[in-house]
Amino acid sequence: MVENSNLTVLIVEDEPKLGQLLYDYLQAANYQPALLSRGDEVLPYVQQHQPALILLDLMLPGLDGISICRELRKFSDIPIIMVTAKTEEIDRLLGLAIGADDYICKPFSPREVVARVKTILRRCQPNIVPPQHQTKLIIDENAFQVRYGSQLLELTPAEFRLLKFMSDNAGTVFSRDQLLDILYDDHRVVTDRTIDSHVKNLRRKLESLDSEKTFIRSIYGLGYRWDEY
Repeated sequence: MVENSNLTVLIVEDEPKLGQLLYDYLQAANYQPALLSRGDEVLPYVQQHQPALILLDLMLPGLDGISICRELRKFSDIPIIMVTAKTEEIDRLLGLAIGADDYICKPFSPREVVARVKTILRRCQPNIVPPQHQTKLIIDENAFQVRYGSQLLELTPAEFRLLKFMSDNAGTVFSRDQLLDILYDDHRVVTDRTIDSHVKNLRRKLESLDSEKTFIRSIYGLGYRWDEY
């Protein structure tokens, strides 16, 4: 397998020539680049595609780089390299203080940018490829039973479906609406707070069997993710 071939690097740059230049250099380095030109497109893209790293220009239409970085850090630890023509020390400090991993000023060498990307991704590699965890969770769909180790977990039908779906899709964030569609396909009238109640009860039952583990993690502004560790 070609090194870096499965890693997406998101370029957020409103100068078309510069954005394309970075795109071409990253593609030549065997990354999968993606290019956006507006700041207000970044958060939806990240929520849907989860790139490995973001090259984020400071001055953008729609939403500036500092605001984007601040919002991203509310729910994601994706590495961010801030890119800007501003060289004042206060800008560099501000960019790094809100969670940027590195800072590079224009004009720059595209080769230097690629080198910075490689360095940061190498440093963050353990976070990009999550370790495999052995699970004590045993789900028997035929018997409609769930065991955690030797202990039987008493669940409602909705809790069973929720547990099965989320554990089968570990690491993926699902919105309340998506989880409602999984639980209730008969289009009954329910609110998204119904999911909160199911998650709360399911989490309580799981953690009563193993208080040292986190099973369902709340992702601010997005929904829930199964994280058994």
